[in-house]
Amino acid sequence: MQGTVDDFSYGLVTPVVAYLMACLGGALGLRCTTRSMLVTRSWRGGWLALGSAAIASGIWTMHFIAMMGFTVEQTPVRYDKPLTFASLGVAILMVGIGIFIVGYRGATGTALFTGGTITGLGIASMHYLGMAGMRLNGKLEYNTLTVSASVVIAVIAATAALWAAAQVRGFLWSVGASLVMGLAVSGMHYTGMAALSVHLHSASGSPAGDSPAALLAPMMIGPLVFLCLAGVVVLFDPLMVMGKPDWTPVENRPGVPAHPVVQHPGRRPPLRAGRDRGRRRSRTRQSW
Repeated sequence: MQGTVDDFSYGLVTPVVAYLMACLGGALGLRCTTRSMLVTRSWRGGWLALGSAAIASGIWTMHFIAMMGFTVEQTPVRYDKPLTFASLGVAILMVGIGIFIVGYRGATGTALFTGGTITGLGIASMHYLGMAGMRLNGKLEYNTLTVSASVVIAVIAATAALWAAAQVRGFLWSVGASLVMGLAVSGMHYTGMAALSVHLHSASGSPAGDSPAALLAPMMIGPLVFLCLAGVVVLFDPLMVMGKPDWTPVENRPGVPAHPVVQHPGRRPPLRAGRDRGRRRSRTRQSW
């Protein structure tokens, strides 16, 4: 017996809020990734880690807010806590690997393709692992072609987001990129949900696990608090918001050599070629 599935039991409330959460996580993560390219190498890892956690938390929160609107008419829906929170760990790990590749190798060629693919697979893995944690009186079945399309959307979205993060530009650029990223992630989610069908068991019974409302509190207290803290970091770092570097390597400053000459007290500075050589000759002639 096929179950009657409804992804919008609360109307547009859950998809809109979920989209906004994906945009928030994407915006914070992209700004942190951009900032990592504007600081010394010793600080880069910290900014990349913060960006990875922000993007993954935004996507994970988006997924489960959207799932608040998911119902099956003939059976209640419950969730397994270990699998649910394991999906967050998978998202942070795989998104982090992709972002670190681009952060240290640059968003060009093989690095962008590899980082975008790993990040996209991390987003898709988070989605389907979270779905595996769903408990109901039935069996979940997926359409292979539609699942493949959702994975492709996730990879393309992740690659585009990483490319945008590498473009060291202003705040509005990142806002636009985060809006596109939120749309792509939401599209991936609902494409994956379109691949789902529920085959109900004949025996009735209440599935084990926590209700969606029971998961809402830890979901909000955890990732949302983290996203707020990441937002505070962005607000108190205007250089990160504007996308401008706060330092310039010594070798890139005008008039400063890459390897400055160390001068000892009491010694004359070394003569430079060309103009200084002419000065030496004129002094020699005057001595005659």
